[in-house]
Amino acid sequence: MAARWEARADLIVVGTGVAGLTAALRARELGLRVLVVTKAAGDDGNTRWAQGGVAVVMEDQHDPGDSVGKHIEDTLTAGAGLCDDVAVAAIISDGPAAVARLRERGAVFDAKPDGLLERTREGGHSAFRVVHSGGDATGAEVERALLKATVDGRVPLLENHVAVDAVKTPLGAVAGLLVLDGNGVPGVLTAPAVLLATGGLGQMYQATSNPSVATGDGLALALRAGAVAADVEFIQFHPTVLYTGRGARGRCPLVTEAVRGEGAVLIDATGARVMKGVHPLEDLAPRDVVAAAITRHMAQEPGGVDDHVFLDATALHDMATRFPTVFAACTSVGIDPAVDPIPVAPAAHFACGGVVSTVDGRTGVAGLYAVGEVARTGLHGANRLASNSLLEGLVCGTRAAEAVASDLAVGLIAPARAVDISLPTAPVADRDLLQRVMSRYAAIGRDAEGLAVVGSVLDVSTVDKQLESRELVEDAALTMAARALIAAAQQRTESRGCHVRTDFTERSVAWQRSQLVRLTPTGQPVLADPVLAEGVA
Repeated sequence: MAARWEARADLIVVGTGVAGLTAALRARELGLRVLVVTKAAGDDGNTRWAQGGVAVVMEDQHDPGDSVGKHIEDTLTAGAGLCDDVAVAAIISDGPAAVARLRERGAVFDAKPDGLLERTREGGHSAFRVVHSGGDATGAEVERALLKATVDGRVPLLENHVAVDAVKTPLGAVAGLLVLDGNGVPGVLTAPAVLLATGGLGQMYQATSNPSVATGDGLALALRAGAVAADVEFIQFHPTVLYTGRGARGRCPLVTEAVRGEGAVLIDATGARVMKGVHPLEDLAPRDVVAAAITRHMAQEPGGVDDHVFLDATALHDMATRFPTVFAACTSVGIDPAVDPIPVAPAAHFACGGVVSTVDGRTGVAGLYAVGEVARTGLHGANRLASNSLLEGLVCGTRAAEAVASDLAVGLIAPARAVDISLPTAPVADRDLLQRVMSRYAAIGRDAEGLAVVGSVLDVSTVDKQLESRELVEDAALTMAARALIAAAQQRTESRGCHVRTDFTERSVAWQRSQLVRLTPTGQPVLADPVLAEGVA
C-alpha cells in the first residue's frame, strides 16, 4: 500500500512528552516549521505519569554542601560504570537553566511560603534536590504546561498518527516519515530532520508503570533506518508499584520513590525491614539495588508472601496532601496508607539504553535525531538515577532543536523530494506471549537458559506481516526490542546495574563497556561488535 497524502515541514517531532514538546517549542522559537506527530492523544505518553520530580541543583536554593558536581557524582555512581562522563556533565550542568525555561513556559512547582521551591530526596541522591509539583504529580504539570505552550505557540500537532518507517534518500539520509492516520490511511511527512521522542518500551513486560503507548516504536524505526542502539539490556524496574493482585497486567500505579525519601520503609509480611543491611543507604539505595533486593526477598517467601512486599508509610502524617496521587491510588483499592502498609512490587519502568545519540540528539544517520527515553546519550549508564529523566528531556530537547537549526543552516541536512514508499513488512510476535516470556525469563533475574528460551519462543512464534495498522506497528516494535535485548543480555556475562544475571552474579571490569546493536540486512537485531563481545566474555 503506497502513501496517499503528504505534508511538509523543516522538522518532524515524533512524540508529545517532555523531550518532544520541549524540542518543538525551541525549534519554533528558532524559526523552523515544526510538525509534531503522536499516535494517540497529546497527553497520552509517559511524561504525565512521572511522579517524583526533576532532579536539579539550583544556584540559589540547595542543601548545604550540595552542588552540580555532587549531582554528577551521584549520577555516575548510579550508572555503575557505563555512563558517559562528558554527557553526564553537560546534561546535569544545563539543568538549572532548563528548569528556569520550563517555569517561564508556565510550569508551576511546589514552593514554600518564602517562595523557594520545595525539594525532596530520592534513591541514589545524596541531597534533597528533586523539585516537584502537585506533591507527586510533577509529570502531569510539566505535560500541561508544555501542551499549552504548544497551542499558544501555534505548533501544529497531528494526533492519532503512528510513525511507521523513515523515508530515506538514495544516499541513506532521513528525509521524512511514513505514517498511518487514525483510519489506517498511509501518508508521507517530508522534512530534512526527524526527531524521535517516542519514549520507552515498558509494554514489553506484563506489569509496568508505563502507559499502553510505550511499545518501543522509535527504537525499531531508528534501527530500520540504519541507526545503532546501545545499553538495551538495561531495563530499570521501579521497586515500588502498587500491588493490585497476582497476575496484574498493563500499567500499574506508581508509588513514587519520594515516599521513601520522606521516611517510608520497605517491610515484608512479618514486619522485617527489607533493605536493612543491604546497602549503606538502605531504603534510599539506587533503584537497581532496591528492586533486586525485593526480588530476592520475595523468593524467600517471608510470612508466606512470594509476590510482593510492603511500604510502611504510616509515620507520614500528610500523605493525602504531600502525595495525593499515591494516596488516591491506594484508597481506590481499599488501602489507607495512614493505617495500612502499602503492598508493592517491582515493575518495568525505564529503558536506560536506546538509540545512540549525542546530548544534542544527533544519531549516526543524517537527518535522524533522538531525545528522551528512546535515546541513549550516556546519561543513565546501567541504571538511571531517580528523576534524571525529566531533566534529560528538558535539556536534550532544547539542545536537539538547536542542533537541527544549526545543521540546516550549514547544509549538513537539506530538504529532499519525498519518494514513493510502501508499508514495510516486519516480524511480529503475539504480544501476550512475548510479555509472558520476557517477564518470566528476561526481567530482573536472568540466566543463559532462560534467555535462550525467550529467543527460541520468539523465533518460532513470529510471523512476517505488513505494518498496516497501529497495533501491528507496535507489536513489530516490541518484537524487535525484545530480540535486541536478548542478544545483548546473552552476551553480557556479568551483573551490572539493571542487568542481573543469576548465573554471573559479579560485576566484571572486562565488561565495563556498552554493546552496540544494529540490524542485519534481513532485519534481525545483532551485536554490532560481536568479536569484541566474545573477547570479553
